[in-house]
Amino acid sequence: MKKVLGALLLGATIVSAFIAYSMYTNHSAKQTAAIEQKQAAKKAEKKTEKKKKPVLKIEDLTYQLKDSRTGQVMKEFKPVHYKDKDVYDQEIKQLASELAKGIDTPMQNIKMDANGSLTGGSKQIILKEAELVKNLQNLNTKQLDVKVPIYETAPNVTVASAQGIADVSLASYSTRFRPSDTSRNRNVQLSAEAINNVVLGPGDSFSYNQTVGERTAERGYQPAPEIINKQLVMGIGGGICQTSSTLFNAIDGAGLQVTARSHHSKHVGYVPAGRDATVSWGGPDFKFTNNKDYPVIIKAYANVNTGVLTVDVRTSQHAI
Repeated sequence: MKKVLGALLLGATIVSAFIAYSMYTNHSAKQTAAIEQKQAAKKAEKKTEKKKKPVLKIEDLTYQLKDSRTGQVMKEFKPVHYKDKDVYDQEIKQLASELAKGIDTPMQNIKMDANGSLTGGSKQIILKEAELVKNLQNLNTKQLDVKVPIYETAPNVTVASAQGIADVSLASYSTRFRPSDTSRNRNVQLSAEAINNVVLGPGDSFSYNQTVGERTAERGYQPAPEIINKQLVMGIGGGICQTSSTLFNAIDGAGLQVTARSHHSKHVGYVPAGRDATVSWGGPDFKFTNNKDYPVIIKAYANVNTGVLTVDVRTSQHAI
């Protein structure tokens, strides 16, 4: 009897254990399934979010072109052709050029008056087009501000550095003209007066067109022969190229750095072949930079009685 009861008890225990195990297994499976279901739902939700979130493209964005000096917005720019490199490069180079036209300002050089005082002068302002183009080639979707690189350079001359500046001649050059040609001589005289007593500090640049200004009848310039397309024609200001050419030979002799010079379309008689510097308002310009570590002054004299134009580049004795 005891054996029967023991067997029954063992059987009941085994059945209970089996039932408990089955219940535990079913519960665990349900928990695992629930967890897996939640994870699958989260994955599906993330995929849906990714699908819903738009992918930012450079060509769809609008960028703010800002003045590097002030931070002010100069222009809004939408790079719609960003993916087409050739078209885009052409577009941004044109954009940089157009912006530069409204910004670039040549340096107005300081002059020395009859009393030895420094007068005038204003800073050069330059938009670095190549640098702006590079900035526009490297756009990204996180930074929508684009720096427009604008640099300002003031004339590098002080009262102290200009002391005794006319003491020593670095180089001088003279050309001749006919005293009887009064209209042409007047133009030579006016242009010589415009460049006379210009002071250039170390690194300062010079533009003949900017310094002399537009040649107009209102400013006293006369009709005189000038060379255009290998032909002698009458034009207001004819003869001023003799002044620019004489200036070129003087500053070249002084060792200053020429940065822009063009030849006439035919030989001129007042300087040797290849030693001229033609200029035209809105056209060719003659430019140079004072590459010395001391200031220089330009002296120009047009003697209409003797027919001699002289340009002298001078500096102080202690500077050299």
